[in-house]
Amino acid sequence: MGKIWKRLLFIILIVACLFNIVSKLVKRNSLQDELQATFDYLTNKENTVEQNENN
Repeated sequence: MGKIWKRLLFIILIVACLFNIVSKLVKRNSLQDELQATFDYLTNKENTVEQNENN
């Protein structure tokens, strides 16, 4: 009985990992979107720091 549960949980783990990988591949953002988001974040952060220094 113990071996059945171990195998069942192992199969569930493998299916969950495969589902996670496939979902990440399907919902993958383009490199341009990632770079734009990073640029926007850094620009926002710099503006916030400058505003705090001026106040």
